[in-house]
Amino acid sequence: MPAIDLARLRKQANRLADFFFLPDEFMKHLREMLEFYVNHTLRTKENVAPGSNLKTYRTPPAVLTQIENELRAAAEANPVFALELADILWDDGALETRLLAAFLLGHIPPQEERLLPRLTAWTQQIRDPHVRSALLSTSLTRMRKETPNQFLALVREYLHPKRSRSWSNGIQALLPMIADTSYANLPPILDIVEPVIEDAPSILQNDLTELIVALYRASAHETTFMLKQVLTHSQNPMTVVTLRRISTSFPPPLQAELRELLRAQPISGLKLEEPLMEEKTEDFIPDEVTNEKDTVKAVRKTAATKKSKENTKSIPKGPNQTTY
Repeated sequence: MPAIDLARLRKQANRLADFFFLPDEFMKHLREMLEFYVNHTLRTKENVAPGSNLKTYRTPPAVLTQIENELRAAAEANPVFALELADILWDDGALETRLLAAFLLGHIPPQEERLLPRLTAWTQQIRDPHVRSALLSTSLTRMRKETPNQFLALVREYLHPKRSRSWSNGIQALLPMIADTSYANLPPILDIVEPVIEDAPSILQNDLTELIVALYRASAHETTFMLKQVLTHSQNPMTVVTLRRISTSFPPPLQAELRELLRAQPISGLKLEEPLMEEKTEDFIPDEVTNEKDTVKAVRKTAATKKSKENTKSIPKGPNQTTY
């Protein structure tokens, strides 16, 4: 691979952007540019990205970043053409072209009615972790910032109780919003993810860890309170098991806050028959349970630190503390 001359790279990327309105010419010059910067020392016989089924040019990230910088203004000013170019880039099927397609989606107005169908279809198709991450973060940039309610509605669809296969997508989509220090309205996010934390299967342990750590960094008090409520009131015996397994990755203060609750119920004491019965009737929620959840949400939004400490002291012991 030739050494990257930044001045030359900027000139090449600028010239490539001139073909923004001519997709066929754009693709021709893009391939030439990617080939020019290919790292031949990394190319395998199949030229497939590690852990992926996509072909790759092994192009250095700096090259794609410069291309994105040159395309940004044109994409924002011409969303219809940006969407057309994104479709062609996606259909090309290479790692680099699909990353560029995901980038263009992130600069299309969230009001564009064809945006969500693209995101839905593409996230269902993709196996490559880098492209999936770009679709769930970069492609949703404008929606997160400009129409947060629309974004949260999309996340709720991902995290629907009957769509557990898409829960990972919902969690990954939320992480950039949680990390955004300009977004201060955390309670709606906590309300959305609480049922997922309670019922998440073991395959989502890594996603769950990322979510809880991100929430704790955003608001240690609210996250700790929410997790204590989950551990105290959950009817799913695997909740404590899952949280215990991933708790070693939590910040030390959070580990200390949850230690007693995570010790409360040993695995050998679990009764798996009860949650199976619960699953059959989960669509029928008693009024008292609904009211209890509403109360928890209200407390979460208004509780001061002093009140939270009082609530923590009143948390009951686990079932293994019963005296026989």
